[in-house]
Amino acid sequence: MSAPRKLHIKSYGCQMNVYDAQRMVDTLAPEGFIETADAADADLVILNTCHIREKASEKVYSELGRLREAKDEAARHGRKVTIAVAGCVAQAEGAEIIRRAPVVDVVVGPQSYHHLPQLLARARQEGRALETEFPEDDKFNFLPAPKPAAIRARGVSSFVTVQEGCDKFCTFCVVPYTRGMETSRPVERIIDDVMRLADNGVREITLIGQNVNAFHGDGPDGTTWSLGRLLHRLAAIPGIARLRYSTSHPRDVDDSLIAAHRDLPEVMPFVHLPVQSGSDRILAAMNRKHTADDYRRVIDRFRSVSEDIAFSSDFIVGFPGETEEDFRATLALVTQIGYAGAYSFKYSPRPGTPAADMQEMVATAVMDERLARLQNLIDSQQSAFNKAAVGRTVDVLFERAARNEGQIVGRTAYLQPAHVMASPDIIGQVLPVRIDSLERYSLLGTIATPAAAARNAPPLTATATTGA
Repeated sequence: MSAPRKLHIKSYGCQMNVYDAQRMVDTLAPEGFIETADAADADLVILNTCHIREKASEKVYSELGRLREAKDEAARHGRKVTIAVAGCVAQAEGAEIIRRAPVVDVVVGPQSYHHLPQLLARARQEGRALETEFPEDDKFNFLPAPKPAAIRARGVSSFVTVQEGCDKFCTFCVVPYTRGMETSRPVERIIDDVMRLADNGVREITLIGQNVNAFHGDGPDGTTWSLGRLLHRLAAIPGIARLRYSTSHPRDVDDSLIAAHRDLPEVMPFVHLPVQSGSDRILAAMNRKHTADDYRRVIDRFRSVSEDIAFSSDFIVGFPGETEEDFRATLALVTQIGYAGAYSFKYSPRPGTPAADMQEMVATAVMDERLARLQNLIDSQQSAFNKAAVGRTVDVLFERAARNEGQIVGRTAYLQPAHVMASPDIIGQVLPVRIDSLERYSLLGTIATPAAAARNAPPLTATATTGA
């Protein structure tokens, strides 16, 4: 029996790429590959790439330069290393990768990685293999189910893709070109995936998609199901304690999703809802198809059913034509909403998008200064939100042993890391924790008795950040 070959995958960018990387491992396991954390020890290295920002794609080429040296060194010792580039950079720049990086053996887009075994065979025969066309077949119909041991090794939380692609065509975004148009998986297949995960110890599921709340999957009853209806069904699966979803679009928040937050304790009160800008003029230039007030009204709808809901968001500063007045509108929106956290970025033109042809570029120094001001405001809100947890008792899903001996780390409903001194036996359990202190972004606490938890203050609410 031949020795197993070793596979190393390095993922960049979004949660979808993390999920895709796991499914690549599942796809290649029947081919005799086992995963390794050490690229230098691997027979196959896959860079699973992101194309959202310019620096992300340039990082790929820098990494390929390092891998070329490692590949040459392995060849000098008689060992063949295969290099593959997958993901959105592969989809957008497949031919350019082949031209620019001869070290690469296989290039495969995010809709075709179920063909990796065949592509590797083709590369062995022909020298290189490229597949970046959108295939007619749905990759989810061909991906093998992960083995129970692989599920258990990945921990108590898991991603499940329910939707891919985007029809919104924001002027700054490459997703419609790299991931394709919006498609949703059938409900029964999602239920099968979640039940398999739950049977193997997964307690928390994050449903993911480029526009996850645009989900419109074919239901077992012959009707089209919304994300809210799907959440109701998944909440009934034994063993599933927590449900999350990401990333949402403000225009696709429907009443069934709001109702899920009202009715289902399994749905976590933490919503990632990107807005990008607080300026209506910039939102129109971005083709977001909503105004700042539209966004505020969506926030109000969530908060009307639960005072505990907190929000995170995405912001772009320095979009072409952004004035100081436009930027101040973003600061005003952030101050009014109050976020538990957010991601902010300088605008980066992506080839092939409408915004890349816009002429009114904002100076780099101005973008840097605005990004710092915005991030300072966001950081102050996140700090206030985290400090508000101290002295309260909150539920924590424990995930793994921490770096400090004797500590177990888990996450609150708001994804805050929380550390306690405890036995590893609590991994996989949701337990009440009295938060005693805050150390940077981590909460430190003590497992509370049920009686102490019942006497404690009400749950942490999103209003802790308002006006920070």
